[in-house]
Amino acid sequence: MANHLDLEEQEQLDQLKHFWNTWGTLISSVLILVAGSLVAWNGYQYWQNRQASQAAALYDAVDVAARAGDQARMAQAFADLKAKYAGTTQASQAGLALAKTMVEAGNADGAKEALAWVAAQSGDDGLKALAKVRLASVLMDQKNYDDALKQLSGSAPLEFEAVFADRKGDIYLLQDKRAEAVAEYAKAYKSFEEGVEYRRLVEVKLGALGVSPQGVAVAAAGSIDGVK
Repeated sequence: MANHLDLEEQEQLDQLKHFWNTWGTLISSVLILVAGSLVAWNGYQYWQNRQASQAAALYDAVDVAARAGDQARMAQAFADLKAKYAGTTQASQAGLALAKTMVEAGNADGAKEALAWVAAQSGDDGLKALAKVRLASVLMDQKNYDDALKQLSGSAPLEFEAVFADRKGDIYLLQDKRAEAVAEYAKAYKSFEEGVEYRRLVEVKLGALGVSPQGVAVAAAGSIDGVK
């Protein structure tokens, strides 16, 4: 009986050795790959969290300097964010905050530089679009209408399409291009939902140009029916 069990155990051992000789290397490689991936992912998560916390600390410095009206400290903190944590949301938010403070202080060129960086480098499409709108406004104030329009050219995130159109209408109006201004205001009016305060502002602009917002809405509905 004991010999019989010994034979069975030996057969099982031989089968296990054969299996391991056949598949052992592959199994070990897969396990090493999985373990390595987990270590890499955990390391990446740690790095991301560390980057975010350090960027947040620098953004806090921007916020404190903004409340104190200290442009120099704001600019330095923003420069550090750009240099070390350019891909973070905090860097873009700091650029917008710095630009706002500079505009209020009459430093349009400094504001343009900060906004241009956010518009070009931000990883957040919403913040990038917001920077373009604000940069266009600064350029408008400087009567640099062509460059202002360039900031609003191309596609925009869906939630910014109406704002882009309204701002383009403002620029065209300043250039005495009434037809283009009406077209952009009409686009903005149709894009905003009813009840939105911004839509009422666009309605006033259209009315000042002798255009009925209701006519714009009817024309839009007619064009949709025509497509159908």
